[in-house]
Amino acid sequence: MKLIKHFITITRHRHKVMRLCFKVGLYKQGLLHDLSKYTPSEFIPGVKYFQGNRSPQVREREVFGYSAAWLHHKGRNKHHFEYWVDSGADNNFVFVKMPAKYFGEMICDRIAASKIYMGKDYNDGKPLEYFKNRTHKAGMNKQTCRDLEYFLTMLAEHGEKYMFTQLKRFIKDNK
Repeated sequence: MKLIKHFITITRHRHKVMRLCFKVGLYKQGLLHDLSKYTPSEFIPGVKYFQGNRSPQVREREVFGYSAAWLHHKGRNKHHFEYWVDSGADNNFVFVKMPAKYFGEMICDRIAASKIYMGKDYNDGKPLEYFKNRTHKAGMNKQTCRDLEYFLTMLAEHGEKYMFTQLKRFIKDNK
């Protein structure tokens, strides 16, 4: 039963992200979004730790102290800011600014995940609330962080339609 529920959850999420990406002109990214979740490295732990109200990676992290599925996922999906971390010549971390098209997909991903996991409790302020309370901002490029907070605040204050219009312009202007 968990297998079917997990499959339905990740597929619903993908389709929601796809529709949101299409709104801002990210057609290829919408179609290819999160395909790695169907690979054994991510799908099997996803089923094992499925709960329905949060990412299975959170539970896997509670059990082991880290999530192997997350490490696999973030290393293959450029819409996660964690993908854009490198080590510099002096072995310090370098937090690279996300390209606009991946930044846009990240916003679509965060909104879709909030809608899927929160269900009827979702409102346009929830992605901003999650960002403020649960996002590890120290691991993010400062400009990416400022831009993300700016767009999530815009979503909370002005709604999806306005925010997506501005995000589409941002992506186009920053190609």
